[in-house]
Amino acid sequence: MNLSAFQQTCRDRVNATLSDTINALPEHSETLKQAMEYALLIGGKRMRPFLVYATGEMLSVAETDLDGPAASIEAIHAYSLIHDDLPAMDDDDLRRGHPTCHIQFDEATAILAGDALQTLAFEILCDYPITTELTVKRIELVKIVSHAAGYNGMCGGQAMDLAATDQEISQQQLEALHSKKTGALLSACVEMAIALAADITPQNKQHLMNFARTIGLAFQVQDDILDVVGDSAVLGKPQGSDQQQNKSTYPAMLGLAEAQAYLDDLHQQALQALRALPYNTQMLVSFTDFVIHRTY
Repeated sequence: MNLSAFQQTCRDRVNATLSDTINALPEHSETLKQAMEYALLIGGKRMRPFLVYATGEMLSVAETDLDGPAASIEAIHAYSLIHDDLPAMDDDDLRRGHPTCHIQFDEATAILAGDALQTLAFEILCDYPITTELTVKRIELVKIVSHAAGYNGMCGGQAMDLAATDQEISQQQLEALHSKKTGALLSACVEMAIALAADITPQNKQHLMNFARTIGLAFQVQDDILDVVGDSAVLGKPQGSDQQQNKSTYPAMLGLAEAQAYLDDLHQQALQALRALPYNTQMLVSFTDFVIHRTY
């Protein structure tokens, strides 16, 4: 299966799981439920679920055992986007080519939808059908996601990003910021697949986590570049918004050409980590190329 076909399979699986999960919720707050569904299912690249499925398949983990982690991480991602778009944060009106959640509904509903999606992620990990012998892994999965999403990961990185706005920071500080804000959830995708694998050596786990950290940083560098050179119609959000808010980005710090050169270096680092693995890494190699060259 080529990359495009596998990406579509991943999207279909995670969308079905998320849709079934939302539909199973009781109807005591219809507007909140609609806002949650809107934020989850109006589109998205589903790169995080892809990483869960691609890594898991490479490690011979059953797809059904990966459905919960894939849906959980996407629920966390969707909640983070709702909150990022709020007036108190990035104050964006457009997400994935559609009105942001607080524009489509209202601010209070958007805040609650984000809160509810965050907790739903952990419900999914606790309740989704899983192979009997892997049941003991549920708490490890919860720990991985909570660490990646909270103070030590995404939320901490977002706070660092806000503090760095209108400030001059070093490249080392910028990388530390993005390793948490963006990289932590991407690393968690790979880490959850590793946790469910039957047999993987510490050395191979380290190679995979090195890949995850590198691709997480590369993802953010390319995002920063696209904010400068991308097309709003393709991006699904306003181009140039980071520049307008005077955020710390790689093009602003290094210049566009140097940022692209750094992205190319990260590309090679990610491929090198994959070459060290004794598995069929072709899907992850194709994904790495896609991340580096994507236009949205």
